[in-house]
Amino acid sequence: MTQRRRRPQDIRSERRIRNNRIRRRREMRKNFLLFVMTLCLIVTTSVAVSSFRSNAKSDASKETYKYYKSIVVSDSDTLWSIAETYMDEEHYESVYEYIREVMRINSLTNDAIYADAHLIVPYYAAAATMP
Repeated sequence: MTQRRRRPQDIRSERRIRNNRIRRRREMRKNFLLFVMTLCLIVTTSVAVSSFRSNAKSDASKETYKYYKSIVVSDSDTLWSIAETYMDEEHYESVYEYIREVMRINSLTNDAIYADAHLIVPYYAAAATMP
């Protein structure tokens, strides 16, 4: 069997073909990664913009303000019953916190209140609405 000798041109041509294949694979990889990164950027931007817009809508519709109201204590009133009427769970962590604020505003040293006394109580509501 005789082995055919390769000509230098054939060797150069094969190298060029092989190098071109390698270069094309690298370009394809680079283009694919660029496509994936662009897609991720678009998705991330879309999610961020949509969440920002939904937060803006929900914040504007739930905008409340803190108001104060003077009430006259009746015989059956306690700080607990007043808290049930005026306290907003969204702005106070507990009934105790609301009662402490009422006591502080009215300079009360304990939770005893008496009929016909006037108390200032805080409440939250949308602009220009009162309970």
